[in-house]
Amino acid sequence: MFDPVLDNPYPDSLRPDDVPAPHELLAPVLGFLGTWHGRGQGEYPTISGDFAYAQEVTFSHDGRPFLRYEARAWLLGADDTPLRPSARESGWWRIQPDGRVEALITQPTGIAEIAVGHAGENTVDLSTGQVALTPTAKEVTATRRRYTLADEDTLTFVHDLAAVGQPLQHHLSARLRRTS
Repeated sequence: MFDPVLDNPYPDSLRPDDVPAPHELLAPVLGFLGTWHGRGQGEYPTISGDFAYAQEVTFSHDGRPFLRYEARAWLLGADDTPLRPSARESGWWRIQPDGRVEALITQPTGIAEIAVGHAGENTVDLSTGQVALTPTAKEVTATRRRYTLADEDTLTFVHDLAAVGQPLQHHLSARLRRTS
């Protein structure tokens, strides 16, 4: 009997030279493929004090013209040890022929974002097109996310947020290193 996990003939790829080959529309974002780990800093007016966090981001593909995206974060204590899980999100980046990116990003806290932007020059810049919220989710009205390849093994991430009555402003930044 076919086991879709163990016998998967169509696994996601984390590298441009893996099988399946990436779709040609992924050319502007091939450098993002893989898993990235690092540390970041966060702040927001509704949060008491700045905070440090660890983050893992994975981009993969299955040969079609989109990337699978997953991000996980953990709050860190003063001694750099994990205190507890923090943000988690997953989604898809749909790459268009002109370099536009349409991203669908969901979070277990009841937030679903549709972001649009552009990929080019080792950077993907996404801004909110729409936000959908479950009845008990915190109010989020806008985000902006910038992912930049500083070099082939370093990814920087900056996240601006407009939420709970606050205007769009800096929320998170991280520096991640490629691990696969």
